[in-house]
Amino acid sequence: MLSKIISLMKHRGFLRYFKNTSWMMAEQGLRLISGLFVGIWVARYLGPEQFGIFSYALAFTAIFAGIAKLGLDGIMVRELINQPQQRDVYMGTAFWLKMAGACFVMALIAVILPFTSNDATTKLYIFIITAGLVFQSFEVVDFYFQSQVMAKVVSLCKVIQLTLSSMVKIYLVLSSADLVWFVLVTAFDTVTLAICYAAAYKFKQQTVFYKCFSLTIAKRLLKDSWPLIFSAIVVMIYMRIDQIMIKEMLGDYEVGIYSAAIKLSEAWYFIPTMITASLFPAILSAKKNGEVLYSKRLQNLYTLMFILSLSVAIPVTLLSNWIVLLLYGSEYSAAASVLTIHIWGGVVISLGLTRGKWILAENLQKYAFWFLFVGLIVNVIGNSYWIPKYGIEGAAYASVIAQAAGTFVCPLIFTKTRKSFFMMVKAITFFSIYESVKKGFKFKNG
Repeated sequence: MLSKIISLMKHRGFLRYFKNTSWMMAEQGLRLISGLFVGIWVARYLGPEQFGIFSYALAFTAIFAGIAKLGLDGIMVRELINQPQQRDVYMGTAFWLKMAGACFVMALIAVILPFTSNDATTKLYIFIITAGLVFQSFEVVDFYFQSQVMAKVVSLCKVIQLTLSSMVKIYLVLSSADLVWFVLVTAFDTVTLAICYAAAYKFKQQTVFYKCFSLTIAKRLLKDSWPLIFSAIVVMIYMRIDQIMIKEMLGDYEVGIYSAAIKLSEAWYFIPTMITASLFPAILSAKKNGEVLYSKRLQNLYTLMFILSLSVAIPVTLLSNWIVLLLYGSEYSAAASVLTIHIWGGVVISLGLTRGKWILAENLQKYAFWFLFVGLIVNVIGNSYWIPKYGIEGAAYASVIAQAAGTFVCPLIFTKTRKSFFMMVKAITFFSIYESVKKGFKFKNG
């Protein structure tokens, strides 16, 4: 076992991906610290009711944000790996597609908002946050650096954005600013990150990708991504519809309590997201070198995700009351019971992220939509029944059950996706864990 670990640590391919992941972990670690100290400080300053209004505006906007992304994230990484000679054309085309998507979302929300029951102030907050989506077009730079396994550059950009954002929020709290200023910071964050991305790409490549556009490539990207566009919309609805329904059924105060709990529950999601994103190029490389290596890497990744998620869920369940009181104070004490339930959704999310990369590698995006759609239906039905009966705890139960339905149950329906179900089942058995520990988690460069 020791000799295998030593051999793995000396492998050039492993070291490359390990360093890439380490940079992502460092950046996200700083983000987690900022969230714990600055984000929670903001929540305590605003109080449950105002924090509930802020969280509702973010949740409402997030439901439409998937349209602006156009489902291009994973597809662009795949294409930049497979078509490096057409880098600028792909990046420029994706940039303008995402820009058009953001403008469409702004127009759509402007049409929808007058028909909602929200007051004028809440509508203004929603539109301010939506305006920031335009600057997310510069995410194409992130995709390029992901394809090159150069997380260091992206991480530095995000650290600069995070530092500026944290400093502004601290100033706003100390100066007793109104809620609208915290909303404006949300849009400010996307602007600063876009500037950092543009500067980083210019420094590394000295090319101007946004002058490039190909209608042929645009059609090809949209042909591959349209299932993911609907999937992104559905996933954001079923991840945020609980907050929307809580506001309608219970009020802003309860949204604030619930949002505080899920903020803690989802705080660590960056770890499985980061690991799967960093190892995606290795998965694609393995696919080119044979089914045996490809399946082996996938299975190891599934097992790693399961062990990782358990190591988070169990301690948080046992310490939820202490965690909430320490971080948020007694005003948010009701969030502890929600945290105890919602944290187990992370186990499903972690396995689902790996399955999502497998779906991209196999070009089976159309199935992802149906998985998420079933999860959405289960979530809405669960919220409708359990929120009136159990309050915000009912929303937490509905969320976890919906995630499990979409991740575990749905892949059994389709022949082409059953493999992912059996790999997830294997990942949660003792045999798979023992096998992976015995052999080592080998993500060697193909």
